[in-house]
Amino acid sequence: MSSILTYLSASLLYGFAGWYFWRTTQRHGFAMHDNEASETSGMALRHTIMLAPLAFHGLILHQSMFENEALSFGVGNAVSSIVWLTALIYWISGFLSSLQGLQNLIAPISLTAAIAVLAPLVFPSVHPLAHTEMPVFKAHLLAAMLAYSLFTIAALHALLMTILERRLHHSAVSSLLTRLPPLLTMEKMLFRLVWTGFILLSLTLFSGVVFSQELFGQSVPFTHKTLFGFISWGIFAALLVGRHLYGWRGRIAIRWMLTGFVVLLLAYIGSKFVLEIILDR
Repeated sequence: MSSILTYLSASLLYGFAGWYFWRTTQRHGFAMHDNEASETSGMALRHTIMLAPLAFHGLILHQSMFENEALSFGVGNAVSSIVWLTALIYWISGFLSSLQGLQNLIAPISLTAAIAVLAPLVFPSVHPLAHTEMPVFKAHLLAAMLAYSLFTIAALHALLMTILERRLHHSAVSSLLTRLPPLLTMEKMLFRLVWTGFILLSLTLFSGVVFSQELFGQSVPFTHKTLFGFISWGIFAALLVGRHLYGWRGRIAIRWMLTGFVVLLLAYIGSKFVLEIILDR
């Protein structure tokens, strides 16, 4: 019972933070734009409010994943970890002045985290991972989670760009969108996220090959996760090459980005869901 209350408390903290951010954005979005002192004070308050659920969520993840000697990392912990890292990276980015215009998105991220923090309760880890003491495995897992988190932020970024582009010709714009950077600036941010995520994804695949070679004597086992992992890598590589050689931007870049993200989700989360929930393996 105490464990369930802990999860519910973290979810309520996220829910309160998301509600508060959404309310202040809707009520004071335009006013804050004209009052620098109020904007700075409001940003500091939002950072403080978000710190509590982030810390609570991190503690819950640590207890859930390291409950036994082996690492428990089922689909519930995987989803919860990715969303927590996404929220944490986004929260840290708020300290950078060039990215503060994006902090209005902390409301939907908080509300998503309020649901994701409960994922280990709904999908508990049944089969702990083996060989987690190996350094190459730890590096592989860390790179994978960071890559997933950055690509999650990039996907949200791409969706936001799509909404903003469609509303450029409308006079009535939501206060959620009024303080965002120009589209060209957001596009540069998007490709920085993609580049960083691509490097981490490359490290993930490389460390996975090394780990598999050391453990099973086989560099690239043909599995659902491996296949979709390399397909997503190829999509992101094509996007970056297209950007460099042909200047891909706008809708073309967003479509490639979102396609790669969906395939990446199928690579790990999708495979774990099928194996653990559907096949019970």
